[in-house]
Amino acid sequence: MDKNRMPTHVAIIMDGNGRWAKRRGLARTEGHRRGVKVIKEIIAVAQELGVKFLTLYAFSTENWKRSRQEVDFLIETCESVLTKELSSMIKNDIRFRHIGRLDGLPESLQNWIKNATALTKDNRKLSLQLAFNYGARLEIVEALQGIVREVQEGKILKADITEKLVSDFLYTRGVPDPDLLIRTSGEMRISNFLLWQICYTELYVTKKHWPDFNRKEFIRAIEDFQKRKRRFGGSV
Repeated sequence: MDKNRMPTHVAIIMDGNGRWAKRRGLARTEGHRRGVKVIKEIIAVAQELGVKFLTLYAFSTENWKRSRQEVDFLIETCESVLTKELSSMIKNDIRFRHIGRLDGLPESLQNWIKNATALTKDNRKLSLQLAFNYGARLEIVEALQGIVREVQEGKILKADITEKLVSDFLYTRGVPDPDLLIRTSGEMRISNFLLWQICYTELYVTKKHWPDFNRKEFIRAIEDFQKRKRRFGGSV
């Protein structure tokens, strides 16, 4: 592996927890429990390799359609795990950021997110973005609403609207676009994730369900990325 060609930002669609559990005759919640352990492993290896930004797609705005039992479990698990891991994030120089809507989340989880964001804002080794209650189309709509509002208030001119300005109104403002997007479980779709940000991101899809994803699989994705020639629309 070439440490000089490491992706700066890796985004992951963590898919397949439910299918992993179903194949083993377990409840879907068991797949999510196993998936949490994988998250810890991937954060550790990302830090070790020198990845600077890691964005994990944990809960979409569409996931509210799932059963109440599963939704409640995901929210409770998120709050519980993040509470336990806060001291570790501070110790390991990890900056925590939430991307998505806080509205609709339990007040206790909202407070935890705000607290963790404040306590880790000066950490620099790894920036961890957790996409929870996130939807890319909604993100773009809210960005456009924000821009229109500022134009109407005279804060910016129509001529000031550029790609950079739009990016600055997204949830991910200040975060570079992903170099690599990994999707587990073999699904060949983006699922409303970072639609603006991944216009030139390299895609890597593995059939491994998220609970079976591990350090070795993450390294394999990085190695595949390093074999590619990124042209950004230019010639060969």
